[in-house]
Amino acid sequence: MAAQPDFDRRVLLRGGLAASAAGAIGLSTAGTANAAQTGARAAQPRIYSTAQWGARSPSSPIVVLDHRPTYIVIHHTADANSRDYSLAHAKKICRAIQRYHMDHNGWSDSGQQFTNTRGGYRLEGRHRSLSAVRDGGRHVQGANVGGYNSKVIGIENEGIYSKVNVPKALWNSLVPLVAWIADQYGTRMKNIRGHRDFNSTECPGDVLYKRLKELREDVSRELGLAPPPELLTWPLLRPGAIGPQVRAAQHLLRAKGFSAVPVDGFFGTATKQAVATLADAHGIERHTCSATHHSLVDETGYLGSDIWPLITPTAQASGNGDVADAVSTLLSAGGDKAASTGALAPSDWQRLLA
Repeated sequence: MAAQPDFDRRVLLRGGLAASAAGAIGLSTAGTANAAQTGARAAQPRIYSTAQWGARSPSSPIVVLDHRPTYIVIHHTADANSRDYSLAHAKKICRAIQRYHMDHNGWSDSGQQFTNTRGGYRLEGRHRSLSAVRDGGRHVQGANVGGYNSKVIGIENEGIYSKVNVPKALWNSLVPLVAWIADQYGTRMKNIRGHRDFNSTECPGDVLYKRLKELREDVSRELGLAPPPELLTWPLLRPGAIGPQVRAAQHLLRAKGFSAVPVDGFFGTATKQAVATLADAHGIERHTCSATHHSLVDETGYLGSDIWPLITPTAQASGNGDVADAVSTLLSAGGDKAASTGALAPSDWQRLLA
């Protein structure tokens, strides 16, 4: 493995007296305070700029918004897990992503703001992203999360993490990068998310997605914050899946008028078609988890975070036909009984589906 890139160890501190006062009034509680308010500042790690990896010029002006992004979103490139951990390879990856995004997708530049590689190198993605984060009050709008690009800053992690774990070098470079961005923007720890928390996509891979709790904890530790609480999320169901979550989804789809959907607990063709039709009817973009052309997975009909809110009603489930049957299915599978009383909020459904 190539030698790991060094960190810029500049010590950036804000007054200790302010830190003590912030702690005294509870501002250091996880998920509620800018790390800067605690007096702890994350140093900027080594990040290679677009000029340093040989980026093409954008095809149109970069949009720079005069506000901070709300979320830091973790992706994987869904590319092959290369054993080339060199800086030269890292730069080549960035050029390939930009070429695909511009020439195939028709975008003005790379869609993500930053790229993190298996060799532990961090690189700027879309032009001007690095200067915007350094500014701390501006946001370069990218193209990596459908419907949320004015609110998110995306980090592509080289590789595919559906079944295998991330290399240690990648993790050790990801944590300080996220910590620095979170510190600059005052990002709440609960807003360090995965792509699938916004769109029905497998990205950033089942394995990496399951490690996001650990990422939030590691970033919190870097910033001197208490560990954030467990987050409620929507499950991702894919064609071929089986089990009570699928059966419950089928009941809920039937309640929305898709009477041709069977209730057999198998995510088959009819269920996939119903989900795809529902997504089209509500103008939800179809997404793939690939940053480059190397992933050919068709994610049409995936049922995730942008579909569940469309089929989970807030009305009481009692006596409500298929909705009541969906709740009963989830309770029988061990869902949270406390979440089944009275009107059902989104968080109640998430607890039932957990």
